[in-house]
Amino acid sequence: MKKLVLPMGLVLLSSTLAYSQKKEVEKQFDEKEAISEFTYLASDELMGRDPARPEMKLAYGFIAEQFKKAGAKPLQGADGYYQNIPFRLSSPPQSGTISIGGSEFSQGKNLLVLDGKSFAGSYEVVDLGFGQEEDFAGKDLKGKIVITNVGAPNKLNPNQLFSEGRDKSKRAEAAGAVALIERFNVPSVPWQMISGFLNRTQMSIDQGAASDLPYIWIEDVKNELVGDKLTTAKVDVSGKVNTPVEGKNVVAYIEGTDPKLKDEYILLSAHYDHVGVGTPDAEGDSIYNGARDNAVGTVAVINAAKYFAENPPKRSVLLALWTAEEKGLLGSGYFANNPLIPLDKIVYNLNIDNAGYNDTSIITVIGLGRTSADFLIEEAVADFGLTAKADPAPEQGLYDRSDNVNFARKGIPAPSFTLGFTAFDDEIQQYYHKAADEVESFDLEYAKLYWKSYILSAEKIANWDQKPTWAAGDKYEEVGKALYGK
Repeated sequence: MKKLVLPMGLVLLSSTLAYSQKKEVEKQFDEKEAISEFTYLASDELMGRDPARPEMKLAYGFIAEQFKKAGAKPLQGADGYYQNIPFRLSSPPQSGTISIGGSEFSQGKNLLVLDGKSFAGSYEVVDLGFGQEEDFAGKDLKGKIVITNVGAPNKLNPNQLFSEGRDKSKRAEAAGAVALIERFNVPSVPWQMISGFLNRTQMSIDQGAASDLPYIWIEDVKNELVGDKLTTAKVDVSGKVNTPVEGKNVVAYIEGTDPKLKDEYILLSAHYDHVGVGTPDAEGDSIYNGARDNAVGTVAVINAAKYFAENPPKRSVLLALWTAEEKGLLGSGYFANNPLIPLDKIVYNLNIDNAGYNDTSIITVIGLGRTSADFLIEEAVADFGLTAKADPAPEQGLYDRSDNVNFARKGIPAPSFTLGFTAFDDEIQQYYHKAADEVESFDLEYAKLYWKSYILSAEKIANWDQKPTWAAGDKYEEVGKALYGK
C-alpha cells in the first residue's frame, strides 16, 4: 500500500500546483487593459505598423512604455528599451540594363537591381560558383564584377537567399569588386513570382559600404550563363535611390529568482510590425491593421512582462518585440547576429507569429514535437480548456518563415505559439494581409484564453528544473549541442 501513497500524493500535489498557477495568471491578468492595448495597436492611427512609415514611432513608443510601467528592466547595451537597427530603403532604378554572355537583361523583366548605387560601364566578369568564402580566396576581383549562383548548396529558401547574398556582398566589397550579380536559378521558385514581389522598394539592414555595392539578380533558370560566355558585362543602371530608416526592436528583461537558473533566459517574442497601407478593399479600406498578424502576439508579450514582473520565475525572462518581420525577419535576425544577451544563455524561445485562426478550441504550435519542453505547453493550454496541436500545413514551411527560425539556426529551441488553425483555408485567407484583419472581427474571448495560456506556458518552462533541448534527430540538434557545449 505504501507504494501507492507517494505517487497519488505527487499527482495531487502536481494538480494543486497547476491549478494554483492558472488561478494566479487569471487573477493578475487585466482583460480590459489587454483588449485596450490590442485595440490601439491594431487601430487606423498606426496605419498598419509599416516599419518605413512615421507612425511606427507610435507603436514602439507604446510598447516601450508598457515595459517600463510593468517594471521590466532595460538590457545592458540597449538604448533604453530599444535595440536600434540601421535600415535602408532601396527603390528600383529608373532604368537598368545588362549585356552579358550574349544575353540582354532589363530591369523588371529578367533583371532585378536589389540594392546599391547606380553605375555604368564595361567590366570584366569573374564567375565564383556559389560565392562561398573559399570561392573568393586568392581571387583578383578589384574593379571587376563578381557573378555567382543565388544562395548556397542546401540553402535555397527565400530567407537564405537574401542572407547568403548579404554575405557575398560583404566579401565582394572587401575584395574591391564593383558589383555582385547572382544568377537566379532556383527551379522551385518561379521567376515571375519573385520579380513581381521584388521589383519594388525593399527594406534591408544597412551594411555601410557593402550596401552601396550594386547587388543584382538575373534570370538564369536554364543555367545558360556559364563558362567562356562570361568574360565582360556592359552595364547601365541609373536612377537608384537609397534612403536610411531607423528601426527599433523593443527589448527588456526580468531577473529570475533562482541563484543558478537566473543566469539562463527564456526568450518571449513576437513581431509588432505589419504591412502598412495597401490596395483598398470593396469598402475602400486601405489600412491593413494586422490584428491577427501580429498585434495579438504583441499584446501577449506585453502582458507576459506585466505578469512576470510581479511573479518572477526561476529563470530570467527576456522580452522582445521584433520589427520588420514582414520585410524578411530583419529585426529578429539583427538581434540574433548582434545579441544583447549571449545566445548560449538563452535556453528557449517561445515565439509568436500569426496568420489567423479557424478553430478556437486549439492552440497551434509550429514546431510541436521538436523540443523536450513541448509537454509543458500542452499542459498549460489544457489548463485553459484548449488543446495544443502541431502544424497542420507543413508544406507552407511556416517554421522557417517566422522569427523563431533566426534563433533555431543558432541552436536555441524555438517553437511558435500561434492561434488555432487546421488548414490555410478561406477563413484564414480572408484576413491574412488584408484590410479586414481588425479587432472588430476577432473573437475576444478566444484572445483572452490565448494570452493567458501563453503566459502559463512560459511560466512552466521558465520554472522547469531541466534545460530544454531539441528532440533527438532534429535538424537543429547538432547546432544546439555546439551552442550549449553538450
